[in-house]
Amino acid sequence: MEPRLDHQVGNAVATVVIRNPAKRNAMTAQMWRALPPLLDTLAADPAVRVLVLTGEGGTFCAGADISTLRGSPAEAQSLAVAAEEALAAFPKPTLAAVRGHCVGGGSQLAAACDLRFAEEGALFGVTPAKLGIVYPAASTRRLVSLVGPAATKYLLFSGELIDTERALRTGLVDEVLPEGELDKRVAEFTRILAARSQLTQAAAKEFANGRADRDAHWAEQARGSGDTAEGVAAFLERREPRFTWAIPPRG
Repeated sequence: MEPRLDHQVGNAVATVVIRNPAKRNAMTAQMWRALPPLLDTLAADPAVRVLVLTGEGGTFCAGADISTLRGSPAEAQSLAVAAEEALAAFPKPTLAAVRGHCVGGGSQLAAACDLRFAEEGALFGVTPAKLGIVYPAASTRRLVSLVGPAATKYLLFSGELIDTERALRTGLVDEVLPEGELDKRVAEFTRILAARSQLTQAAAKEFANGRADRDAHWAEQARGSGDTAEGVAAFLERREPRFTWAIPPRG
């Protein structure tokens, strides 16, 4: 099987699957290049309200395909950073569903998602110190914002893998599920996300990510959206709300 990124859309959820089973779903240069345009396509699809990133089989992603580093390590790293930034900029909620190894570039991608759910037994590591690579500044800052400076230094200085218990304790993952329960929980939680107001989610994502110049923009969006009136009416009428505000296409 050729290494590739597969995707499907169903029930308002886009699922992107990392497929390179011969190398524990390591990301090739072609796969890094393919991710940003795929994300653009899914972001523009009005049927997509949530994105899930996962790996084929029992592994999330073992990082970058090391063979890509033999030519130009700087170019390989720039491809990974571009993919990570595209994932972080995805305007709708994103969730990494992690089994097995989530290492190096895999952890880079998982950290760029809004949320991370992991199956018990998963292992996480950020391993550039094993290869003499300087971890990108933007990626380091994202990791610090997620787990704090002390945990970031532990991961980056040592390159050691940590288990789900420690990942949960440090904030690297949000939920840990027993073996066999991950898919069920991800499906359940993404249904919840898809039913909520995109207006609330989009504004919250920007604010949580540190955007500080869009208060007026989101106030204007809220006034014209109808989502607040619908949410209040649905609450009073004891029914599920039918939110209609949608993220406008990028132009």
